[in-house]
Amino acid sequence: MFEEKFQPISVKPPSDSPILFKMRCWIDLQLGSIVRHLRPEMARLQGKILDVGAGESPWREWLPQGCSYQGIDIVNAGDYGMSTHRPDVTYYDGVTVPFPDATYDGVICIEVLEHAVDPQGLLSEIARVLKHGKPLLLTVPWSARRHHIPHDYHRFTRERLHQLLQTQGFCDVRICERGNDISVIANKMIVLTVQLLSPMRWADVFWSIPLSIPVGTMAAIMLCAAHASMYLGRVSLEDPLGYFVYAVRKDNQVLKNSLANLTNCHLVP
Repeated sequence: MFEEKFQPISVKPPSDSPILFKMRCWIDLQLGSIVRHLRPEMARLQGKILDVGAGESPWREWLPQGCSYQGIDIVNAGDYGMSTHRPDVTYYDGVTVPFPDATYDGVICIEVLEHAVDPQGLLSEIARVLKHGKPLLLTVPWSARRHHIPHDYHRFTRERLHQLLQTQGFCDVRICERGNDISVIANKMIVLTVQLLSPMRWADVFWSIPLSIPVGTMAAIMLCAAHASMYLGRVSLEDPLGYFVYAVRKDNQVLKNSLANLTNCHLVP
């Protein structure tokens, strides 16, 4: 079996170490781009919120006062470097979400769908437990290395995301690119630098460590360029780091009508 050199570091609640979290968001462009889109949307949530694939529940503290939080994760969350005993997380089989229909006023699902063997089934279950007219906030990677092997199954285009959400009971789908092609290059070079600095064989040290110096220097330059380009609003629709999605659970009548004619939803560029 292919051996993963290093797994992604689990995301801890920002309040655990605010300075380190900000530093990580600046260096880890995937995480930084998620935070940039997710945090303002979470501030608009109300009521009972479900966090699908909660991990260490890092996003909980960004919910407005008055919201109640419930996380769910699979029983083998430890395979992903996550805790398996958090009191605010229910651990389940990864197939049937263990809550009644129309229980929640909002759902967040952050970097999880690519790890679902059956993404259609997961979205169907999310739609089932979400109240009609209530939002789903979702992110997925696009240009990202394989991770949490052997549990990395998919990469989704914006077109596929829209089709999946539309057919599983959602409308008003808005899809935004996270990052751009410059941030993709910077992200790849950062990962390469880390790999060069941690060779798997002693024999590789003599070439990988010296090579890490120019590669790391260029990675730092590209990282600065990535932040500058995103600050200036330069967007690459074809090759982003990933996607942020906002979608709304259809009500029953709209859902029935859309079974015959899937044109009720629209894709916002």
